[in-house]
Amino acid sequence: MNRIIYLHGFASSPTSNKARFFRDRFSERGIDIVVPDLAEGDFEHLTITGQLRVIEQAAAGEPVSLIGSSMGGYLAALYAARHPETERLVLMAPAFNFASRWREHLGAEAVDRWRETRKLPIDHYGDGLIHQLDYGLLEDADHYEANPDFGQPAVIFHGKHDDVVPPEYSVAFAQRHPHVQLHLLDSGHELLNVLDFMWAHAGWNR
Repeated sequence: MNRIIYLHGFASSPTSNKARFFRDRFSERGIDIVVPDLAEGDFEHLTITGQLRVIEQAAAGEPVSLIGSSMGGYLAALYAARHPETERLVLMAPAFNFASRWREHLGAEAVDRWRETRKLPIDHYGDGLIHQLDYGLLEDADHYEANPDFGQPAVIFHGKHDDVVPPEYSVAFAQRHPHVQLHLLDSGHELLNVLDFMWAHAGWNR
């Protein structure tokens, strides 16, 4: 089996619940997966470009399979679109329309204030602290496509009750990409109540 890289979500870490779940399941099969810190210890200056560089370093130019959660799912799609040697993807609530969703979620006034101050307070789930996120994240994200057009086989899991990334994003994406299999689940954004289902239906047990 080729290298498997797990990509955690925004304001998360390699020790997230889903990251640990998949690491443990693969470990039971004698397989080590790579779970990099996408922020490289500097969450406040997070960018899409910087995170893609982390993935490139972890892949080391080799064929890989990617598992991505939320923003990690969006990053996986971006990486696969640029690296045809990527073999397959498993995406959980992938944050398609990343930049526009941020603007929609925050509202124009808050985005303007973020641009002016360069700082946005964010609760970081990984360390439990509040960080001042630089506006460079949104500036950089504007340079990337909202729905990466990758051609590799993929499975998407998305909660029907997701209030962070609308499930309609994944539905529309899957409709345009026949190589993508979509599972809409009775869950929210975190998908923690359907971990066993995702493991069973991600295709790793073939």
